[in-house]
Amino acid sequence: MLAAAADTSFSLAPGPIVIVAVLTVGYVRRWRHVRASGSTRGAEVGRLLAWLGGVLCLALALISPIDTLADQVFFMHMIQHVLLLDFVPILLIAGLSKVLLRPIARQVLDLERALGPVAHPVFAIGLYVGFMWLWHIPFMYDAALSHSGIHVLEHTCFLSAGLLYWWHLLSPVRGRHLTGLAPVAYMASTKVFVGLLGIFLTFAPSSIYSFYEHRPQVWGLHPADDQALAGAIMAIEQSIVMGIALAYLFVRALNESELQQQREDRIADAAEAAAVERRPA
Repeated sequence: MLAAAADTSFSLAPGPIVIVAVLTVGYVRRWRHVRASGSTRGAEVGRLLAWLGGVLCLALALISPIDTLADQVFFMHMIQHVLLLDFVPILLIAGLSKVLLRPIARQVLDLERALGPVAHPVFAIGLYVGFMWLWHIPFMYDAALSHSGIHVLEHTCFLSAGLLYWWHLLSPVRGRHLTGLAPVAYMASTKVFVGLLGIFLTFAPSSIYSFYEHRPQVWGLHPADDQALAGAIMAIEQSIVMGIALAYLFVRALNESELQQQREDRIADAAEAAAVERRPA
């Protein structure tokens, strides 16, 4: 198999470009409107940067040379996958707040109620893990790279599963399911199963995807080594993201506990003051 130079051109398909433009313009207009109304708490600069970071990751995954290289080397395809599954959803959801969502808050709540079991965290776990394993079955993986329509479906599955999964953890509208230690179990059950897939790909004795075996070796990278690198990227990324997310959730739980204690103290103080006022002189 001959070594080949990599094609590092940008992918200029109109669909992703339109999506990136709509997400950027729509959010910035809403953010500026909230900011102009004086509600800086709901439209912090940090939220704007998070959203734009999510849009940038989406552009990297679908427009930048990463998309072109994904058809040539496995590990670049894996980078594209983790961008769509984790980085894009995390940053987009981190850019939201209750104030920013106010015009569609009612519709979001109605949609969650209408979806029923589909809106439950257990379904999100199954979707996230299931899609990751499904699209790495050799037949499915090779089909996605061989047919553009199936490839678009694969990307849609990953992005949808990622948005649903991270919504339960990071949504500014706190759900009723993930309380206490539930977020820890939610994350561990997901990241462990996906990490196992990464470990399997890393230590598989040979390449299992025929698509890359019958193409020139970009940068002289053997398909088996390319697959091992891709599996390592998946396993390591899952571990790092889980560790950072758990640390964030732990800090958030402490802050919420402190705020709850302050509320209880204020209620107790108010009740005590009212009792003193009612007491006869």
